[in-house]
Amino acid sequence: MVKKRVRDPEVLADAPPAQVEGDDSGSDDDVDMVNVEFEWFNFKPDVDFHGLKSLLRQLLDVDSQLFDLSALADLILSQATLGSTVKVDGEDTDAYAFLTILNLHEHREKKVVKDLAQYIAEKSKSSEALAALSSVLASPASQVGLVLAERMINVPSEVAPPMYAMLIDEIEAAVEDKEPYEFTHYLILSKTYNEIESALDQEEAPRTKKSKSQGGKKGRETMRCCSAMRWLRGPSIRGRFQELGIKAQGSLMLIETSRFEGAVKAIGEYLSPPQ
Repeated sequence: MVKKRVRDPEVLADAPPAQVEGDDSGSDDDVDMVNVEFEWFNFKPDVDFHGLKSLLRQLLDVDSQLFDLSALADLILSQATLGSTVKVDGEDTDAYAFLTILNLHEHREKKVVKDLAQYIAEKSKSSEALAALSSVLASPASQVGLVLAERMINVPSEVAPPMYAMLIDEIEAAVEDKEPYEFTHYLILSKTYNEIESALDQEEAPRTKKSKSQGGKKGRETMRCCSAMRWLRGPSIRGRFQELGIKAQGSLMLIETSRFEGAVKAIGEYLSPPQ
C-alpha cells in the first residue's frame, strides 16, 4: 500500500496570491481582476474525480474521446501522494489545476495507458525531434514518467513552478520508499497556445492593412510553453480560437532525468514576475 505523504503546510501557505481575469463583457480595458489565494493539495479520491476528469478532457480536447477518461482519472487518484491539485476554497472543492506523473512501464498492461502510449508514439512519428521516442518507449530498460498537467484557462501560469518543484520532492521520497518512480526520462504532454492572425482581423484587412503591415506582430509567439513537438488536434479547436487569433496545439517534450530539475528551474525563472 502506498504511504500517505503530507506536504509541509508552512511551505504551501507561503505561496503568493495571484490575479485572475474575470469575465470580460465590455471593452478591452474593462477587465475585472480578482485577487485569489491558491492552495496546493494532494489528490483526494473522494473529491477530485469529476474535476480531474474535466481537466483531462480539456487537456486532450477533441482527442479525449479516444481514451477512457474515467479509468485515467482513477489511475491518477490511486497514487494520491504524487502530484498536486490547485484549489481556491479549500480541499473539498474542485481543482482549478493539476499536475501528476504516471510510470508508463509500470502501468503498461492497463488499457488506458496502452492507448496513451500508442497515441504518443503515433504523434511522435511526424517529428524528427522525437524520432527516438518510439525506441525509448519500447525499451525494457526505460522508465518513462508521463507528466500530465492542465489548468483552467483563466488560472495564471505562475501556479505551475511550485507544482513541478513539489513533484520532484515527492518523486525523491517515493524512490526512498522503494516505489516505482525512478525514471530515466520524463515525457510532458500538454497544450500550447500560439498567437496567429485572427479571423476577425482578416475580415477587417481592407480597412487596416496599412497599419497592420507597419505595427503588426511578425511570426508566432508561444504563449505557454515551448516543446519538442506540436500538432493541431482538430477542426473544433480551429473554429473556437482562430477568430481570437489563437492556435491551440498538442505538445510533447521528452527530457532526460539528468536535465529535468534544471528544466523545472528554468520554468520557474521564466514564469517569475519581473523584479
